[in-house]
Amino acid sequence: MGIVVSEFISLDGVVQAPGGPDEDTEGGFVHGGWSHPFFDPEVVGGAVSETLARAGSLLFGRRTWQTMAAAWPERAGDPFADRMNAVEKYVVSATLTDDPAPTWHNTTLIPGREAVARIRELRAADGGDLLIMGSPTLVRTLLHEGLVDELRLMLMPVVLGGGKKLFPEDGILRPMELVSAVGGTTGVQVLTYRPAGTAAGRAAA
Repeated sequence: MGIVVSEFISLDGVVQAPGGPDEDTEGGFVHGGWSHPFFDPEVVGGAVSETLARAGSLLFGRRTWQTMAAAWPERAGDPFADRMNAVEKYVVSATLTDDPAPTWHNTTLIPGREAVARIRELRAADGGDLLIMGSPTLVRTLLHEGLVDELRLMLMPVVLGGGKKLFPEDGILRPMELVSAVGGTTGVQVLTYRPAGTAAGRAAA
């Protein structure tokens, strides 16, 4: 299965707390919920739904998983929520344990020390995409390891001036191929990239 990263991202590369003021205030971040004014239901909503529909399973870091696990089970009855709740999920964490077991339905814990090896195994298995939403710390690790097959970035026309960034600052050059670009009425751009030179990237270009 391919590893697909889906992120709301600002013009200055920030992905922290796009959904709400209390989502992630680490580092004194005060702009939580910054994506809302630029959310285009047709373009952004359609892209998010299509990405989830392709997913065979979801992969999260601990903080994003806890935020999602606190919200989505209460939204049963909505098709998107039902899909989120039913699909197989993995959470990477050095602090969560199997006792008690993770509370969100169909969640499997991957201990932090085993993360890269276990995710390599998942990527090599058959199935739909392994989709990551949010989870910037985990995404930076997977980008560093060369394990991300697709980036779907919902680029919002806003500069936040600081916050958690998506890309690792490891000095590695990573050429990417633009697979698709769709603009919304709010100025948002949904941009899909794949690593340059891959068969998937060449076929879609």
